[in-house]
Amino acid sequence: MPGQHAFAIARAMLAGFDRHYALFRYNAQQAKARFERGDWHGIRKLARERIDFYDMRVREAVQRIGSEFGASLGDETLWPQVRRHYVLLLAEHRRPELAETFFNTVCTKLLDRSYFRNDVIFVRPAVSTQYLDSEPMSYGVYYPTQVGLKAAMRQVLIDVGFACPFVDVDRDLRLVREATQEYLGADFEPAGDCQIQMLRTPFMRNKGAYLIGRLINESEVTPLAIPILRDSQGRLYIDAVLFGTERVEALFNFSRAYFMVDMDVPSAYVQFLRTLMPTKPESELYTMLGLHKQGKTLFYRDLLDHLRHSKDRFVIAPGIKGLVMAVFTLPSFPYVFKIIKDKRGKEMTREFIQAQYRLVKLHDRVGRMADTWEYADVPFPRDRLDPALDAELRSVAPSIVYDDGPNLVIHHVYIERRMVPLNLHLERADRAERERAIIEYGDAIKEMVAANIFPGDMLYKNFGVTRQGRVVFYDYDEVAYVTDCNFRRIPPPRTPEDEMSAEPWYAVGPHDVFPEEFATFLLGDPQIREVFMKHHAELLDASWWQEKQRRVRAGLLEDVFPYPDALRLRHRLGAETRSAHLA
Repeated sequence: MPGQHAFAIARAMLAGFDRHYALFRYNAQQAKARFERGDWHGIRKLARERIDFYDMRVREAVQRIGSEFGASLGDETLWPQVRRHYVLLLAEHRRPELAETFFNTVCTKLLDRSYFRNDVIFVRPAVSTQYLDSEPMSYGVYYPTQVGLKAAMRQVLIDVGFACPFVDVDRDLRLVREATQEYLGADFEPAGDCQIQMLRTPFMRNKGAYLIGRLINESEVTPLAIPILRDSQGRLYIDAVLFGTERVEALFNFSRAYFMVDMDVPSAYVQFLRTLMPTKPESELYTMLGLHKQGKTLFYRDLLDHLRHSKDRFVIAPGIKGLVMAVFTLPSFPYVFKIIKDKRGKEMTREFIQAQYRLVKLHDRVGRMADTWEYADVPFPRDRLDPALDAELRSVAPSIVYDDGPNLVIHHVYIERRMVPLNLHLERADRAERERAIIEYGDAIKEMVAANIFPGDMLYKNFGVTRQGRVVFYDYDEVAYVTDCNFRRIPPPRTPEDEMSAEPWYAVGPHDVFPEEFATFLLGDPQIREVFMKHHAELLDASWWQEKQRRVRAGLLEDVFPYPDALRLRHRLGAETRSAHLA
């Protein structure tokens, strides 16, 4: 009987995962169809809905298994058998790594955490994804030396199979050829192995579809991405051609919304992407493909592996301490760990703060808001905690930290990529670096506003600088929708006494924002003020914010491109043609 139950539970577990992944793929297929229709709000809705898919399917599996096999689930001899049956069921599966993670999640919901051993769950992967691919393969291969670059790229577009016409495909392919020749240089000589390899399905996000691939010549790999946009008349055009790891990495930045991609074998896509971005961990690639639970699993494995091969200690993160969050880091590991304090300097509940982080998770981050992984009951070896950090955690958050053998366990923690706080960057930067950072800071705010996000607290300490020099927002305590704010000018004082008063002489509502006040706490440094006023003075003008509100309320979605405007192919067109191109 236990053997029959074990096999039945394994099958039920896999059926739950297969249902999840079928819906995941359907979501990506819908995204492509909505892109072809120009349904931008529909694409955003799909992206938001998909984030909850995994948890919904887990709950369904837990309820089914609990109701059908509840009486036997406490048998310690049962679960190793379930795991063995599950491994056998994965022998020919095309997504075994995801199915193992699903198994782990369901198990941890059904069992006490003392059962978390490798003979019960998949602490380590049991089924290899190496050399795993679909039929046909996940990418197509094209030979420009045989048919010409223009014809090869035309076949790429045909194989992707968009259900709407191009504005002028011959013109676009000519511009792609020009940009390619310019990038490769006059000395480029195609070798016998010269080929273009492109993933077969487009990467959908916001108002763009991205074709991702690589140019191979004499075994040298050049990453390649082609953004495709849709004009107001329902026609497509190639907007740019992006070469090199840095440009492709910018598309997969952890501060952007997740892609929607129809993948039969996701591990094959990840392995392909690793050849384009060798320094980006698999955990981040899976996350950027919308498989955030797999990303969390791989990240935690990476953390455990790093702890085995390092000796430094977790320490309090540099920078000004937050009123709501305590932040710490491991210097040799490029992430920060954030917890919600019990004793907070702002009147807001733990539930409200968690809701703020979820708001950002569900929203379009437009490359300007850091994404986070959220974990529960994470053990940290106490001998790897700096004494000052250990004392800090126990002091500011005693309700969510507890001892468990040699570990200090944190009940709830957010983890995100480490950045240099903007206030520290500005203190250390030379004049040119300061100017770049302030321009980036204003651009970050404007791009968030375009996505209907008001940062709330705009102090420099709440922004970080990435290793690519981008400024990203990461403090979500006071985030609000732009459309929920009431942007006002400060009314003139009625009397000299009003002007001298320490208190405002005008009524202030709970949602009122006075942009001209930003200058008081942002522009005390004359050098910073000069740069800010030159590039971003409109951020101090209530009418600018009111106009942005009007556009958002009208349903207009601003274009925010994850690549420099100078790379857009429209700059290669004449003025008249450019006008028609953008119509």
